Amino acid sequence: MKQENAMTVDARSLGKVAVLMGGRSAEREVSLMSGNGVLAALKSKGVDAHAFDPAEREMGELKREGFQRCFIALHGRFGEDGTVQGALELLGIPYTGPGVMASSVAMDKLMTKRIWIAEGLATPAWRQVRSAEETLAAFKALGSPMIVKPVREGSTIGLTKVTSEAQCAAAYELAARLDPQVMCEQFIAGDEVTCPVLGTGAQARALPVIRIVAPEGNYDYQNKYFTDDTKYLVPCGLPEGEEAAIQALVLKAYLTLDCRGWSRADVMIDAKTRKPWLLEINTSPGMTGHSLVPMSAKAAGLSYEDLCVRLLATASLDHAA
Repeated sequence: MKQENAMTVDARSLGKVAVLMGGRSAEREVSLMSGNGVLAALKSKGVDAHAFDPAEREMGELKREGFQRCFIALHGRFGEDGTVQGALELLGIPYTGPGVMASSVAMDKLMTKRIWIAEGLATPAWRQVRSAEETLAAFKALGSPMIVKPVREGSTIGLTKVTSEAQCAAAYELAARLDPQVMCEQFIAGDEVTCPVLGTGAQARALPVIRIVAPEGNYDYQNKYFTDDTKYLVPCGLPEGEEAAIQALVLKAYLTLDCRGWSRADVMIDAKTRKPWLLEINTSPGMTGHSLVPMSAKAAGLSYEDLCVRLLATASLDHAA
């Protein structure tokens, strides 16, 4: 990372920048925190940056007001799923993070798993379910504990860890309220880690792995963003060779989905076998005070402000205007 950390960017060359934040997803509150953090960081570096909430303004205003780049700090639906990326492609305004297809696929946990399996990458067993009865059948097949979650949500919203047949119906109903597509996933007991990737193609590099130690192993929405009870270990303290193996796995998962710019993959390490299992990949990761990409970048010698400028400098389009 040393050579990459030395990269300097002329703030004036980045033009007028919109930081897209808020939006209409269930993660609006977190997105506003991420966006305001990014906005302050970019301004501190001399970037002509402005807040822009797609839930309150029409996307066409970006073109009419002369914005030349967008930093996407939106999370979840209508921001991380290819929809905003597609709008920016039509407007011809370069944006941060993966393109339309990669964003859409990564937001869909089922589609992501199908691609990773086809590429020989390890991900926990799963079942797609359409009813409480199918959820119960999945529990009998996958075993206890089992994770039930919406296919196209993030931040553990709508997720339930099921340990008994009696919980299946409520778990399904909770997930189905957020997304008509619901999935059940085999639970992997062990260390929970996450690993960001920066860059595109042959220049993409995995950052240091972070080990997450949540209260009673419950890394839920509250413990992610609003408490200081969760511990984040970086250096991760994993056995020799494990961190490098996880970084290699995450980098391959990132490139397999054709991600660019940046993303962050979540991984579980089986406590018995020490085998890492890919859970999902986030193409517009959080940038709040509790967020993990800035934490990992700092361990690699990259400050929050420099990280924001570097990501903005990589803004691009799937197709040249």
